[in-house]
Amino acid sequence: MTHRLARAACSLAMLPLLLAACGGDADNAEPSPTANPLLRPDRFAETAPATFRAHIETSAGDVVLELHRDWAPLGVDRFYNLAKNGFYDDSRVYRVMDGFMAQFGIPADPYVAQAWKSQFIVDDPVVQTNSRGRVSFAKGGLHTRTTEIFVNYRENAGLDEEGFTPIGEVIEGMDVVDAFYAEYGDGPPRGSGPYAAMAQARGNEYLDAEFGELTKIIRVTIEEGA
Repeated sequence: MTHRLARAACSLAMLPLLLAACGGDADNAEPSPTANPLLRPDRFAETAPATFRAHIETSAGDVVLELHRDWAPLGVDRFYNLAKNGFYDDSRVYRVMDGFMAQFGIPADPYVAQAWKSQFIVDDPVVQTNSRGRVSFAKGGLHTRTTEIFVNYRENAGLDEEGFTPIGEVIEGMDVVDAFYAEYGDGPPRGSGPYAAMAQARGNEYLDAEFGELTKIIRVTIEEGA
């Protein structure tokens, strides 16, 4: 089970080869014309409030998360900075495993994905369990959290021992999470769903062309003082 969660993060190591195959290494490529501020990860280091909510608008409906900094300060700070600055806007819930979890966090813009692919944060100690509705960062090993998170569909306490640290939980819209499109299943090599490394390399161009039924995240709005 843990290997399935780790797959998406581990596949980042293959990204440079895929980028080369798609026409060049994004490290040497020119930034997108819009000069997206998310291309500069060093500028996003705010400390999150002790508790706040994130309103996620999706094509399946709205979901509200409540984040708790005392659960996982480093993870919550990372999510806060990403969500507040539009990182998750227009992204896709690209990996949904019915009865297990739903995962997102690959940005629409592959230049942004390249900028953040090695922005690892140290693991927070696990102080809460991965119960249904809890939200944690995906990772591929020790201290490899970057941008992808997942929502637990069931009691996944076994993930606690592997260091998957909950950062918050769904407080509204778990029925929406349950309705996220799941027919594509897992990606290679365990399934024929979206390939995370290709999604990193090509962004929404790949996901929308090959997996057009994926649930869309329209925008994420931070509600401070909630």
